[in-house]
Amino acid sequence: MNSLSTSSPASRFSSVRPAPITGPFTYPGRRALITGASSGIGESFARVLAARGMNLILVARAEDKLRALATELSASHGIHAEVMPTDLGQDGAARALWGRCEARGLEVDLLINNAGFATYAPFESSPLAREHEQVMLNVTALMDLSHLALPGMLARGEGGIINVASTAGYQPVPYMAVYGATKAFVLSFTEALWAENRERGVRVLALCPGPVETPFFDVVGTRSVAVGVMMTSEQVVLAGLRGLEQGRPSLVAGWRNWLQANLARLSPRALTVKIAAGMMKPRRPLQLAGS
Repeated sequence: MNSLSTSSPASRFSSVRPAPITGPFTYPGRRALITGASSGIGESFARVLAARGMNLILVARAEDKLRALATELSASHGIHAEVMPTDLGQDGAARALWGRCEARGLEVDLLINNAGFATYAPFESSPLAREHEQVMLNVTALMDLSHLALPGMLARGEGGIINVASTAGYQPVPYMAVYGATKAFVLSFTEALWAENRERGVRVLALCPGPVETPFFDVVGTRSVAVGVMMTSEQVVLAGLRGLEQGRPSLVAGWRNWLQANLARLSPRALTVKIAAGMMKPRRPLQLAGS
């Protein structure tokens, strides 16, 4: 399995060691809320956590896919899976979702903010409504759900939050300017929450994959933006859960992706973004979302 471990170069080269949280993170009989659960990394989180005995709240827009997944995982693993179709790109959607959970008496022990998408075009050419929706989903919904979940976890003295960021959060990304900026927010925000809560029993992790074999590139419209070592969604999920268990603030899945993400920090920012622009510049006319 090509995922980050304590023996990887990333671990050996890291100068900051996370403070341990007392006791293991346990899965059986507890409940995880997963956004973007109908495919890709979110679906893999659902499958892995169900196999570990966690009950699930599955969130995405695709109700049919969620119900089929819930039925399959409930039958295979004897867990309870709630289906909550939600468009988290809409204002107030996260608060409404949380209200539905509270109305059903569903405590969330592990929150996985995975839902997100990217656009690929010169910024001024991309429809403003689509860029606004991207910020609402990648940033606002993630922040809202984190804020809503934390008080209950802190009151119980345990819990976990995994916010799915990206190696794109480590530097500006021309032609995916909003996406890179949203993931930089997720990385910074999540590491700050880790520092605030690491001594209060709640684990918080920013999971930063490179390119992953998921429908993500179907939404973007091209695979030419896949910079880094391609991994499967299951590899990313297993790396993320290990990072959560270790009490880490952030984790780049795959040591070669870790090197690529962190080498950018050693170069002058102007040089880094110029190189990125050359790599990311579209080689042919784009069919823009909404056009």
